[in-house]
Amino acid sequence: MFCYIAGSEHEGHFSLINEACSMFAHTNPLHQDVFQSVVKFEAEVVAMTAALLGSKEKSSGGQICGNMTSGGTESILMAVKTSRDYMKINKGITCPEMIIPVSAHSAYDKAAQYFKIKLWRVPVGPDFRADVKAIKRHINRNTILIVGSAPGFPHGIIDPIEEMGELASTNGICLHVDLCLGGFVLPFARKLGYPVPPFDFSVDGVTSISVDVHKYGLAPKGTSVVLYRNHELRKNQFVAVTEWSGGLYVSPTIAGSRPGGLVAGAWAAMMSLGLEGYLENTRKIMEASKRIEKGVRQIPELFVVGRPDMTIVAFGSNVLDIFEVNDIMSSKGWHLNALQRPNSIHICGTLQHVTVTEDFLKDLTDSVQTVKANPGPINGGLAPIYGAAGKMPDRGMVQDLLIDFMDTSC
Repeated sequence: MFCYIAGSEHEGHFSLINEACSMFAHTNPLHQDVFQSVVKFEAEVVAMTAALLGSKEKSSGGQICGNMTSGGTESILMAVKTSRDYMKINKGITCPEMIIPVSAHSAYDKAAQYFKIKLWRVPVGPDFRADVKAIKRHINRNTILIVGSAPGFPHGIIDPIEEMGELASTNGICLHVDLCLGGFVLPFARKLGYPVPPFDFSVDGVTSISVDVHKYGLAPKGTSVVLYRNHELRKNQFVAVTEWSGGLYVSPTIAGSRPGGLVAGAWAAMMSLGLEGYLENTRKIMEASKRIEKGVRQIPELFVVGRPDMTIVAFGSNVLDIFEVNDIMSSKGWHLNALQRPNSIHICGTLQHVTVTEDFLKDLTDSVQTVKANPGPINGGLAPIYGAAGKMPDRGMVQDLLIDFMDTSC
């Protein structure tokens, strides 16, 4: 559950971005000639975001460009569509394939379905990072794209982007880096002295990046940015229509009309916080996350999944049902994400957690002891569902169950 700011800071920050959103609620960036201020806001949000991710480095090529989208999924969809069309034009690939680690976001599955791309999911290594050798084995003449995350959503671990960049460059294919979680943390964590491996456009071979402003950028929900190394790539994102009776039409992203209020809210958030604000937020969140990681490692019944690079700490257990622990934690008011392969749960550290890390660790310790003493599901808990789903060999049946659940709940 993502709620990134708390307390008095919450009231002051969100009153500001709410005011910005309301002032421009009537605007639509589709009409660039009418709403010029919103168009300028978007350009500045993109430029400021790009500057965090290597656009000012000589190795970036000096042409980093991009657009705002409705969220990380749309940013990923745009990057995949762009890579597909770019590779069709430049290499004649008409049966496109892309290769992703099993830890990559489910948005790539959605992109594969939408854009008719064959998807290869390859295992991660024992360190839960993308296995570059496994990716290399799947590359063929139809490969358009490989994907790395910085960090991955499940375990908060950064993939070996430099090695993946070299692989992409050698094979003449695209490399997308998913920075939806890390884009507004990793640049500042590096400044604070944390060991952050290369992850952005300073890495040769990276062709596109997705980064959410509405997560650690503290912008209103529905704001993300997709960036490209150059304009030659980005042009493949656009859709231009010349034969419509309604006139000439061109649109940069999936949506035609877009909410200018959200663009203005993102701009206000970034201008208000500034580099120093993001640096201070990162310091607090990283310290809290490392404290949580240390505390989890001190609970004998639990293990931390891999070595987290950022603010996500995933953990499981070899001696009790971690999903039963999750149910107990939920009853105490904590909202954690359930994971699979391995069965585990994670907490994503935010400003909300800075002052309650000890409370979290106490509740987690108590929950572990409760499950250890009284194993078995609690009334209304989800542990049986997660446990059963993980054991079903027929994944098509699990997929059908998910679709039926969605069909009856929305």
